[in-house]
Amino acid sequence: MRTFLADYLGLKAPAYTVSTACSSSARAIASARRLLALDICDAVIVGGADSLCHFTLHGFAALESIAEGWCKPFGQHRDGINISEAAALFVLSKVEGPVRLSGIGASSDAYHFSAPSPDGQTVIKAMQQALQDAQKTPSDIDYINLHGTATRLNDAMESRSVAKVFAESIAVSSTKGMTGHALGASAALEMGICWLLLTDNDTNGSLPPNINDDVIDPEFPPLNFVQLGQSLGRPVSTCLSNSFAFGGNNISIVLERS
Repeated sequence: MRTFLADYLGLKAPAYTVSTACSSSARAIASARRLLALDICDAVIVGGADSLCHFTLHGFAALESIAEGWCKPFGQHRDGINISEAAALFVLSKVEGPVRLSGIGASSDAYHFSAPSPDGQTVIKAMQQALQDAQKTPSDIDYINLHGTATRLNDAMESRSVAKVFAESIAVSSTKGMTGHALGASAALEMGICWLLLTDNDTNGSLPPNINDDVIDPEFPPLNFVQLGQSLGRPVSTCLSNSFAFGGNNISIVLERS
């Protein structure tokens, strides 16, 4: 994809791929931001793409991570992911647009090849770093797009981590109940959802629901999971999006309306 775009558009600047499993496109966005900060580029085409293949499907099946039916993010009876495919691209530049990439926080715990660290300390660190980089407090965030894979371990860890940083009133949801898990493209896809929220002229601030065809796991700390039809009551101005990957590769991104 990178070479196709570079050749098609006649670009001579750096063109490379970032591969960190399910946080790949978030890491690519962080890399693009760094190219701008170092004055290597004035604008960067960045994003993620991932397509379905038997190798990936069999790999997740071997890990017993594939849901029997529809995935149930944060549901009491969640049993795994629905693998999907997606592509989402953005142009990052020094010229201000309708949405500002305000903050990025990244961490890695190397706890396990595929399981997240149960205490979520490095996930907490990534969210706090993103807030600090954006010069925001937890109360400044209107909505969190959770990583929310609908696996037993991820959802338990993420719900506890978010509860330790943010008040229970903040609106949260995993949009993977609607899109599935697009793996390397998931972060870019979900950043695109946040971009749409931040450019929407809906004065009532409609929010993407946490659709899971299930009840929220009662063992989780209380969080404001967005219900179908729920809105903020005002335009959405600031979002945070989480992306986690194998090996404990964690990243949080803060976006705000310009």
